[in-house]
Order: sequence, then structure tokens, then C-alpha cells
Amino acid sequence: MNIIDSFYQSVIYDGRWKFILEGLANTCIIALGAVVLGVIIGSIVALIRNYHDHSNKLKVLNFLAKAYTDIIRGTPSTLQLMIIYYIIFGSVDVNIVIVGILAFGINSGAYVAEIIRAGVNSIDKGQMEAGYALGLSYKQIIFSIIFPQAIKNVLPALGNEFITLVKETSIGAYIGIVELTKASDIIASRTYDYFFPLMLIALIYLTITFILTKLISRMEVRLNHARS
Repeated sequence: MNIIDSFYQSVIYDGRWKFILEGLANTCIIALGAVVLGVIIGSIVALIRNYHDHSNKLKVLNFLAKAYTDIIRGTPSTLQLMIIYYIIFGSVDVNIVIVGILAFGINSGAYVAEIIRAGVNSIDKGQMEAGYALGLSYKQIIFSIIFPQAIKNVLPALGNEFITLVKETSIGAYIGIVELTKASDIIASRTYDYFFPLMLIALIYLTITFILTKLISRMEVRLNHARS
């Protein structure tokens, strides 16, 4: 049996390629949903911590925000996924893809919070003082002056976080999500041939990350031109 016949028997025969399409769709849905949720959570956490640093207010929220980032960044994402699925949603009938989006979004939010916080802190403090001198409130300064610049500065880092999320969705197989890695495992369990499914999945991941890396590189070039 030649390599083409082996590939056909392993991946194409009996519609096994459909598992890969389903896995690709779920991977993209989870990654996109998680990055949106992560940016929302991360922005809120970063703003709470920044406001506390400037005003020494919101002490309870700042404590919770710091505890959230410390706990999420200090524990494995696989453990977080399993806790959310088996404990938090253990007795609830919920779509497993939604569980994946929530788990990965919460995980991503902690890292995004630190990325955005670093971006906000990188802006010259003189701009904050100038805003106060013009009679602007903290809210006006942050959302009109500081935050837009910070987001522009951290866009490449946020892009890299998205790439990380795409690859990290592979651990969704631990709770039964049919993402790309799980799809290859399903196919291999029926054919006892791991070579073609795993190599194909690796190629798909490489293609996705290559495209995203190129897009991020172009974005960085445009941002550098805009700054100059």
C-alpha cells in the first residue's frame, strides 16, 4: 500500500475527515470567543488596578483583581479547565464549547490584564498630569488619551496571546471537546494509525500560526510607520 492509499484509508475513508473539520471549527470558535472574553476581562482588571494605583481607592476590587491574576497565572490551564467543567458546571447541562470559551477566556484575561496594564504604565505620566491640568477627570483621561495609546502599543502582544490561545485549545480534549487534537485521536482510535492524523493536525496548526504571525508582523510594521 503506497502513501496515498494509506492517507486515504486513514483520513478520507468513511468520512473521517469530517472530524477534522469539526475540530477546526471548534478550535476557531473557542479561540475567537476566548480572546474576546479575555480582552474584556483583562481590560476591566487592568483599569481597576490602574485606578487603585492612582487614587488608592477600590481596595477590595483591586485585591480581587490581583488575586484573580495571581491564581490564574499560578495554576495550570488544564487544571482550570477541569475545575470549571467538572466542578462549576458539573451539575449543569451546558454546551461543552461554551465551557471551553469561558475557561480559556478566564485564563487569557489574567495575561491580557498584565499586558494592558504594562501598556498603560508605559505611557508618559506627563500626559496624565496634562489631562488633570486641563480639567479632565480620570475617566476622561484614561479613555480619551491613555487607553487608546496603550492598546496601540500592546496590539502585537495581544496578537501573540491569540496565537497562544489557538494552540492551547488542544487541552480541550481533556473534557471531551472535539477540537483538532481530539479529532486526530478519534480518527487514530478507529484506524490504529496515528501518523497521518497527527501530521495533518500539526500541519493545520502550523498553517494557522504562520498566517497569524504574518498578520501580526504586518500590523507591527503599520504601527511603526504610524508612530514615525
